[in-house]
Amino acid sequence: MPDRINASKPGRPKLKLRCPVAVEGKYDKIKLDAVVETPILVLNGFSVFSDGEKQALLKRVCMETGLILLTDSDRAGQFLRSRLKGMLPSPDTPEGKRVYQVYAPSVQGKEKRKKAPSADGILGVEGTDTDTLYELLLPFAADGIERTGAGVTPAEWYADGFSGTDNASGKRVLLARMLNLPETMTGKALLEAVNLLIPREQYEEAKRCLNESRS
Repeated sequence: MPDRINASKPGRPKLKLRCPVAVEGKYDKIKLDAVVETPILVLNGFSVFSDGEKQALLKRVCMETGLILLTDSDRAGQFLRSRLKGMLPSPDTPEGKRVYQVYAPSVQGKEKRKKAPSADGILGVEGTDTDTLYELLLPFAADGIERTGAGVTPAEWYADGFSGTDNASGKRVLLARMLNLPETMTGKALLEAVNLLIPREQYEEAKRCLNESRS
């Protein structure tokens, strides 16, 4: 994946943003990973509207930190924005924080990995050059503010016993309970929530308490 390795200009640090970014798909995330050092939430297209866990996570992110919404500029991207606007907490409510709307440029073209252009023939986030994405997101930079999520890798998640073992499911339920997250989350969804919402210190403390209670 050369874009992840070579996209940023030499010596230019990745942007640390004030809040997480939501994008349509995994290839958008891969592209954006070269630009920002901030949690990136993948909507998985229209399937977000049938994914209760994802919706709950989006709502909590909006309430706690705010959310940058970066979708394609085609009709599908606009539909996603419209539906999400009605679903997410409003900044006018006491618990709601702002959803920042950021738009990829409307440029005609086709992503390299695709055989045909999109229905509207417009490049999406994954087809936008990294310099443009950098400039789009620069106003949301929070210099000196570290990533708030725990930053747990899948390998660490496994080593901590939350995946790949017979009792991993039970441990995840207890962890979710201690972190005030939905206990019905899948392992993947729980890891995503931990990395978006839970400070590293809180994760380590919950893990320590969980290990002590089981010893």
